[in-house]
Amino acid sequence: MGYPPASFLRRNNILLIRGFMILFLSCVTIRINLSFSSIPSTLRAIPLDGHFNFDEVHLAARDFGNRYQFLPAAVLHPKSVSDIATTIKHIWQMGPHSGLTVAARGHGHSLQGQSQAHQGIVINMESLHGPDMQVSAGNSPYVDVSGGELWINILHESLKYGLAPKSWTDYLHLTVGGTLSNAGISGQAFRHGPQISNVHLLEVVTGKGEVVTCSEKQNSDLFHSVLGGLGQFGIITRARILLEPAPDMVKWIRVLYSDFTTFAIDQEHLISVEKTFDYVEGFVIINRTGLLNNWRSSFNPQDPVQARQFKSDGKTLFCLELAKYFHLDETEVANQEIENLLSQLSYIKSTLFQSEVTYVEFLDRVHVSEVKLRSKGLWEVPHPWLNLFIPKSKIHNFADEVFGNILTETSNGPILIYPVNKSKWDNRTSTVIPEEDIFYLVAFLTSAVPSSTGTDGLEHILTQNKRILEYCETAHLGMKQYLPQYSTQEEWRAHFGPKWEVFVQRKSAYDPLAVLAPGQRIFQKAIMFS
Repeated sequence: MGYPPASFLRRNNILLIRGFMILFLSCVTIRINLSFSSIPSTLRAIPLDGHFNFDEVHLAARDFGNRYQFLPAAVLHPKSVSDIATTIKHIWQMGPHSGLTVAARGHGHSLQGQSQAHQGIVINMESLHGPDMQVSAGNSPYVDVSGGELWINILHESLKYGLAPKSWTDYLHLTVGGTLSNAGISGQAFRHGPQISNVHLLEVVTGKGEVVTCSEKQNSDLFHSVLGGLGQFGIITRARILLEPAPDMVKWIRVLYSDFTTFAIDQEHLISVEKTFDYVEGFVIINRTGLLNNWRSSFNPQDPVQARQFKSDGKTLFCLELAKYFHLDETEVANQEIENLLSQLSYIKSTLFQSEVTYVEFLDRVHVSEVKLRSKGLWEVPHPWLNLFIPKSKIHNFADEVFGNILTETSNGPILIYPVNKSKWDNRTSTVIPEEDIFYLVAFLTSAVPSSTGTDGLEHILTQNKRILEYCETAHLGMKQYLPQYSTQEEWRAHFGPKWEVFVQRKSAYDPLAVLAPGQRIFQKAIMFS
């Protein structure tokens, strides 16, 4: 009897291997499906003060970026910190056999699904009930707040005591835990540093479900890990925020420049002198027509007659936005200080716009725009934002290329650009910044028009963002992303640079199963099959 031909044996072997792989993958798929199907029953058994929602989970699958939607298996509405700790400890004890992950969601203002957890658990931090805000008005005033509290509420409560936080974001309808997990910056950061530089104490639930109180002196490594840690090491459930005496009023000023170098020199001067404005930001205006008429209606400034003669059409202009805080009985002194500071600047003299508003009106200014956009259905659109830190030594190269060649059309949203002082940042936190004493935030806060295929469409804006990032890379600018967005661990390793190994060690210490913040796409929870 003869042997079958070799080709016949090879064919049979291939069929056998294919059959085995199909059987193996089918078993894996069944195991995964069984695992996910059993999730609600395991979670229902957890004793809680609050509750899980397994049906209405669509809201937790969206965020401000409006580009990614990942449905969770459940949404936790905690009434206590214990609810959060118990839930995470339950998942920790399930071990690597469970694919469950957890994302903390504040006001949902992440841009690329960072507050989402596909087939995992999203914690609605705004449901967290804890002790009411506690303001301590002593020699070193502070306020104790929940991690799910909005900054606008902190402002209103602290003002009852004549106090307010030192450092802000431009938009106040964000949660404490959300901004502290990034950095939290605005025009006050040059003086007070980001919000993460103005925290005394944190309460954190780690990836093991442990509730830990931490500060610079107590569990300091966890404290610095969580600040700017992108949610990777723990969920901030309570924070102690530094306060200072609050002003009554704000002199709000805008001036224009046609030359970037002059604009940058003046900004850097203002953040380096001792007596200066309380807020310094800049933004770029590309090919904007009817600029001054638009400002008169939206900014309601004291408009010098000569400003009407200014022609802005077709020019790239740079606006310096300034604020001086003062009490009502200090109006004359504030005016003198403003006049002195403005005399040191080289802006276009006919473009001085001034307004006087309350402190609350100034800090909550972006919310006014939000209300208008919501009324027109223009708020819940894709927001392909790009936020960068650029070293001072490279900012002119960046401006020449980006504002001269890459962005030549009117931007569908503000472009912020302003310097901050590195000395006000704590290098022990997880936030990554350039290695220069002064660096610039450049923020492209663009909104995309749904279904548009033009320059205001999503694809066009994403292409521009990609060109900007590619230029930064090839020109070796030493750029770092703020609110960083990467999809591979190799990219994250490059982002963190020398901090990467410490970042990994901290992850191993506080969230070794990679349960937390899967939407950041830094670490992936390993699923073991037995």
